[in-house]
Amino acid sequence: MWQIWLIIAGIFFIGEIITVGFLIFWVGVAALITALLSVFVQNVIVQTVVFVITSTLLIFLTKPLAKKLTKADGMKTNAYSIVGKVGMVTKKITAHSVGQVKVGSEIWSATSTNNLEIEEGMEVTITEIKGVKAIVEPLKVENTK
Repeated sequence: MWQIWLIIAGIFFIGEIITVGFLIFWVGVAALITALLSVFVQNVIVQTVVFVITSTLLIFLTKPLAKKLTKADGMKTNAYSIVGKVGMVTKKITAHSVGQVKVGSEIWSATSTNNLEIEEGMEVTITEIKGVKAIVEPLKVENTK
């Protein structure tokens, strides 16, 4: 009977490779544990109960670990990585025209929040990305008195 549990475990592991949800993996581990148990216990009902209990426990006990490993709030990439950065206006931004902002080594088309007019050479903060345009606001300079 252990061979059947081993085949079932293999099917679950292949399913995990296809789906990458990190859920089916634990059912496969439970099938491996049941395969080991089946060497000592021949009763199919006991094996099935152990398989169900083990897979359920593994899924619920490792759910926080799986969430931590597959966390989507990690590093910002692509265009959204410039949000919050400071840039320099290279082409004047007005209420009626799109300007340009240099952020690092990249040049972005830019509009301002609240249709503010921002002169060339001013520093701005990128507040968001809409399509292919950076939405900016003038850099706030704190007074030190």
